[in-house]
Amino acid sequence: MTSSELTLYSYWRSSASYRVRIALNLKRLDCRMEYIHLVRDGGQQFAEEYRRLNPQAQLPTLVHGDRVLTQSPAILEYIDEVWPEPPLLPVDPAGRARVRALSAVIGCDTHPVNNLRVLKYLTETLGLDEQKKSAWYRHWVAVGLDAFEELLASSELTGLCCHGDQPTLADCYLVPQVYNARRFKCDEGGWPNIVRICKHLEGLQEFTDAAPENQADAD
Repeated sequence: MTSSELTLYSYWRSSASYRVRIALNLKRLDCRMEYIHLVRDGGQQFAEEYRRLNPQAQLPTLVHGDRVLTQSPAILEYIDEVWPEPPLLPVDPAGRARVRALSAVIGCDTHPVNNLRVLKYLTETLGLDEQKKSAWYRHWVAVGLDAFEELLASSELTGLCCHGDQPTLADCYLVPQVYNARRFKCDEGGWPNIVRICKHLEGLQEFTDAAPENQADAD
């Protein structure tokens, strides 16, 4: 299979889609984009045609030839295994474990309790107002990124990027989460390493091109 057979179903503000866009850019892979608006028409992810691809009605979905891949952690590692250069995981087992752990702080513990469907449930079903919703968001982002910052600060393996000086999966996770934290005006004062790394990464073309505001479906 070739990269020309890739199609990514994405939404400009989807953090999980943002991760995958970064990885595709780092691998220099050509990819056709299909845009699924998470709000318009009651959420285009719930349309029958899309649910046949992704029964969870979530983003992203990556189609590679006749293969349909869901869940951004699986998609990211699939991309790295099929197109191994440049690698998004270190060569050593301990390094891979560290990068996966950093990624999981965001992908497993921080983002899932703050994504769109959770925030909508808080307001539309539980009746929380915008102020309480934002307080929920900031609390869980602080819990996650405070820990992420400590993991960075406590390791000599932290470099220009989360692990060394070349972007890894951890950086693909970090930048979208910080982008969202800034949308909700979270306090970044306690995250000097995170801020420094994000500043470096945001200066790389692969990250700039993947940014939400630079997507064709941005509104």
